[in-house]
Amino acid sequence: MRKQFSSLFDIVGPVMIGPSSSHTAGAARIGALARRILGEEVAKAHIILYESLALTGRGHGTDLALLGGLLGLASHDPELVEAAQRASAAGLTVSWQLEQRSPTGHPNTVYLELWGRSSEVSTYILAESRGGGKVRVVSIDGFPVDMAGVHPTLLVYHQDRAGAVAQVGAKLAQGDINIAFMELARTERGKDALMVMELDQEPTAEILAEIAGLSVVTKIRFCPPEGEAKL
Repeated sequence: MRKQFSSLFDIVGPVMIGPSSSHTAGAARIGALARRILGEEVAKAHIILYESLALTGRGHGTDLALLGGLLGLASHDPELVEAAQRASAAGLTVSWQLEQRSPTGHPNTVYLELWGRSSEVSTYILAESRGGGKVRVVSIDGFPVDMAGVHPTLLVYHQDRAGAVAQVGAKLAQGDINIAFMELARTERGKDALMVMELDQEPTAEILAEIAGLSVVTKIRFCPPEGEAKL
């Protein structure tokens, strides 16, 4: 089991704009993490707020925080309050939905369905804001995951075949890249699967291309840690 807190600053809370670490700072970080998972600028989004976020999130600036995160703003950026205007100027269109019951059981849950500007890239994500600015993505494209986005993270969509993990691991080892944490999810045996690998180092473009070229791999996404995205 992972530790919930790693330092005194995690307990005290984040530097942020807004009245609530869960509804504001956490929401901004969820938006920013979703943008990094998508891997490009967001052109369109459908967002569902559940339970506590649906009831009081708008008053706490959750909508602006999520928009700001999708635009690449940090949770402490004073321009979060202008996120709606910035989104409009950037051509980012958003639809909103409010629901009473969270599909995860957590009261601060957000669903984001995103489309990139290339029109060829899309993803859908379920995430929780767990207090103190801490967030966790619990589902990506229908696969259950446990991802905070604080480390360089490689998402490998692949066929559920024997040796798939070893093949990807061998490519990372060639680049002297260590895997700090890994989890696997699959739709059913022998079908589609997803590896989520938290890494100690960022892989080079060459290593990523070699992994993407493996016969068992259908798609990859690299999610840089917070503050290092270059979209």
